[in-house]
Amino acid sequence: MLIANFVKQKFLKFISDYRIIFVIYIIVAGITAYSKYKRGTGGYNNYLIFKGVFYNTLQEKNIFLQYPDLFFDSNHYGVFFSLLIAPFAMMPDWLGCVLWNVAITSVFLYAVYKLPFSDKKKSFFAWLCLQEFITAATYFQFNIILTGLLMLSAIYIYERKETQSAFSILIGTFVKVYGIVGLSAFFFIKNKLRFILSFIILAILFFVLPMLISSPKFGIQSYLDWYTSLSGKNLENQALGTRQDYSLMGVVRRILQNASISNLVFLIPGAIIFMLPYLRIKQYKHLPFQLMILASTLLFVVLFSSGSESPTYIIAIAGVMLWFLMQKRFSKLDIGLLIFVIIFTCFAFSDLFPKSIKENVFVKYSTKAIPCILVWFRVIYELLTRDFEKDYKLD
Repeated sequence: MLIANFVKQKFLKFISDYRIIFVIYIIVAGITAYSKYKRGTGGYNNYLIFKGVFYNTLQEKNIFLQYPDLFFDSNHYGVFFSLLIAPFAMMPDWLGCVLWNVAITSVFLYAVYKLPFSDKKKSFFAWLCLQEFITAATYFQFNIILTGLLMLSAIYIYERKETQSAFSILIGTFVKVYGIVGLSAFFFIKNKLRFILSFIILAILFFVLPMLISSPKFGIQSYLDWYTSLSGKNLENQALGTRQDYSLMGVVRRILQNASISNLVFLIPGAIIFMLPYLRIKQYKHLPFQLMILASTLLFVVLFSSGSESPTYIIAIAGVMLWFLMQKRFSKLDIGLLIFVIIFTCFAFSDLFPKSIKENVFVKYSTKAIPCILVWFRVIYELLTRDFEKDYKLD
């Protein structure tokens, strides 16, 4: 019994120390990247696409076309991304892809560290996001850093650092358009004028910066090409049976086997439901309310995007964990939803399930989205009904 208690105490101490899980994240990021590099160009194709954005910008070549002699598939990130990837692209591939993964992981971890949670909750947050992080890191996904940027944009508003918040939102937006959802915390800003001025100045700066390594003509054309690229990608994503559209729309389209159902059928009512909690103006001053809005935002941006794929879910899972770890008391429903998310979202494409189930159920019907859909509606319910001064705790 004494030995069992000793082991239990050591284990709890181990998983409660956020520094340990943070180190594990960095190690996983590096090892994952290097192992993908060792498999050949097919293993780190996404990184080669990212690298291509920088060199194609330098050469003023369309960054959204396919270049089969260099990499498979095409880029869908904005031309501003060429500046972010530049330091890594100029390194040897083995080093560049490793450091890229470590860098985007570090931003995510910094955001977790900045959360107004106790050290123990920060640790649990990271542990519970680990599986989805591994999935995203395997593909060198910008979604890892985007998750961190969205969390930081809200945290900086709470800390009254309006310029830093605007900076975080705009980096995400100029790389992946839906980073703009960081504005969901706008109503909580104390100094709105400072935020708006910072946002405008930084937006102009970010718009112009890529032109310094190319030309104004190429930069402007790249923004136009980006719109064309994203429009075409959206239509491709809605096709039945792809490994994308793991969204609320995708679930309905695939269950009904009707790819022609428009996103607007879901986006309009979804946006209305998303905005309803903002009617509770008296709750704005409570940090748990602001964080719950952040949780809703992280879920919404994934569940209402036809471009959502398995590696995108690091964003949604961060929202789930924010919701769960703020609960003052865990009901059976809360615990059940978390387990449902972990098994059928986080481990949906792991070896936990046979290939036949993954292909004929999870891919065919976009079921990875279903647990997060349920959590999002739960979050909306709490935002509309709970007293955020009494019903939640952050320590």
